Amino acid sequence: QVQLVESGGGLVQAGGSLRLSCGASGRIFSINSMGWYRQAPGKQRELVAVVTSGGNTNYADSVKGRFTLSRDNANNTVYLQMDSLKPEDTAVYYCKTIAKVTGDYGNTQWWGKGTLVTVSS
Repeated sequence: QVQLVESGGGLVQAGGSLRLSCGASGRIFSINSMGWYRQAPGKQRELVAVVTSGGNTNYADSVKGRFTLSRDNANNTVYLQMDSLKPEDTAVYYCKTIAKVTGDYGNTQWWGKGTLVTVSS
């Protein structure tokens, strides 16, 4: 009912930059929040950055000052600008949204399929 399409992953050297994008489509009535999580090999999935419908943005401490999350409300899209990348940022990055689908009651979370970011040292 909600589809998330991610793009922008790839291979980059340490210190480089990448920009991820995630667009949501489907029978979306409203979006409560939208953002990015990541999962490195052998580790649990963790929050990277999320923006709420009220415009509040939260970042993981590990990415503060290096990553910037922005949104295009008209197109239900978020962008994650990742600068000064480090090898420890290597992970699969997943887009997630909590949204209300037209005709449904309450909010539901939806996940994208993920995009791989590899930072070489």
